[in-house]
Amino acid sequence: MASPNRNARTAVVLGRLLGVAFLVCFATGVYSYFLQQPLPWMRFPTRPAQLYQFTQGVHITAGIAIIPLLLAKLNTVMPALVQTPPVRGPLHLLERLSIAVFVASALVQVTTGLLNTYQWYPWPFPFKQVHNALAYVLIGSLVLHIGVKLRLITRYWRKRDSYDEHGRFVVDPDAGSELLSPVQEALVASAAPDAASQSVASYPRGITGRVLRWVDGVPPEPAAPESAAETRLGGQDSASETRAASEEPSIGEPQAGAAEASRASRATPDATRGRRERIARRGFFAGVTAATVGVVALTAGQSSTLAEPVNVFGARQRHRGPNDLPVNRTARAAGVLATATAADWSLTVVGHDVSRTFSRAELIALGTAEAELPIACVEGWSQMATWKGVRMSDLLGAVQAPPGSHVRVTSLERHGGYRVMDMGPEYAEDPTTLVALELNGATLDLDHGFPARIIAPGRPGVLQTKWIEKIEVIA
Repeated sequence: MASPNRNARTAVVLGRLLGVAFLVCFATGVYSYFLQQPLPWMRFPTRPAQLYQFTQGVHITAGIAIIPLLLAKLNTVMPALVQTPPVRGPLHLLERLSIAVFVASALVQVTTGLLNTYQWYPWPFPFKQVHNALAYVLIGSLVLHIGVKLRLITRYWRKRDSYDEHGRFVVDPDAGSELLSPVQEALVASAAPDAASQSVASYPRGITGRVLRWVDGVPPEPAAPESAAETRLGGQDSASETRAASEEPSIGEPQAGAAEASRASRATPDATRGRRERIARRGFFAGVTAATVGVVALTAGQSSTLAEPVNVFGARQRHRGPNDLPVNRTARAAGVLATATAADWSLTVVGHDVSRTFSRAELIALGTAEAELPIACVEGWSQMATWKGVRMSDLLGAVQAPPGSHVRVTSLERHGGYRVMDMGPEYAEDPTTLVALELNGATLDLDHGFPARIIAPGRPGVLQTKWIEKIEVIA
């Protein structure tokens, strides 16, 4: 388990990156949740119209970046996770339990979040509620973990305080790190420079042992004579060297001072070990960086125009689907194939005192407006589109709804958590909130909500209700 990468400094660096990513995901995730489940007093901005497109794109991208960072962090702290004995007292037990909660919640959160982007739910619990609750557990355990490890984090926060002039990790037993290898513990316990080589009882033979010794910075074992003949030959060579040493050096031969100078110019064992550790650390962080940048670059294209050409793993490809727009939930999946295409379809708008019913032709006759708005789904994909339809404010005016009205929209769907959607006055009165009838210059496709759907600025796609049949003023 000994490795130059498994030390407190590496754990602190990866922990900082993970901490930022978790906080970004938490903030954007809470914003998304309250957009879908607002408290009565909450009001949300409608400008910029791409606000939710940005926040949810950042949420999914940061969540994906967490995966390689979390695996790297677990690899770094693996010796502490599997230490023996696993518990050394009541306080240590509480610390271990907090770490277990943090690691378990982090793994569950990123795994379920990733599968949600592909709309695959191989578990018996509701994703949205559990994902939201687990976010608070994760952040709480993260804060507790930081509090427990604060002394260690402070000690190794800066690089210059973590490595010596040769690039070797500085072991500080007073900091409370659980990542000290037997080699490092021996170096701390004994001031002898070769304590590292004496502390390791044995290494495997052959190339495996050589690689492990190289990683740990342990000098190779001295080679033993292979046979008696070799021993005798070695003895003869020693006698010859003794005689040669007693003779006067001939002209042109190197003097003893030159040999000493040559040996002095070689790198010291400490410098050699430091260089090896530095190379190993740089290789490790280069691999983590490449993995993180790779997964982000190959998925961010589902919400970013810049990365769209390299969207290899994204759940949706932009500009692919009816009306040049991807589809999350089809009319067949929603069970509205018959009702949405019925000739007698109409939209009912209910006010406090006045109610009206509009056919699709009557909606068009009211006058239409056009808006450039994104469709931005909680799964992370988004795309700008051109919508055309009747302003929500005009429909509410037709039933004499008072200013500041809350609105409830009902879909033709008979099942599903989003068949009924509530809309605050900030959206209902916005001039770009439409009952959309056209999309990207063509009649709204059935899978995109024909005969009519809602589109509003800065809202999740699940709240842009499709196949609507009723709009009612509720407050």
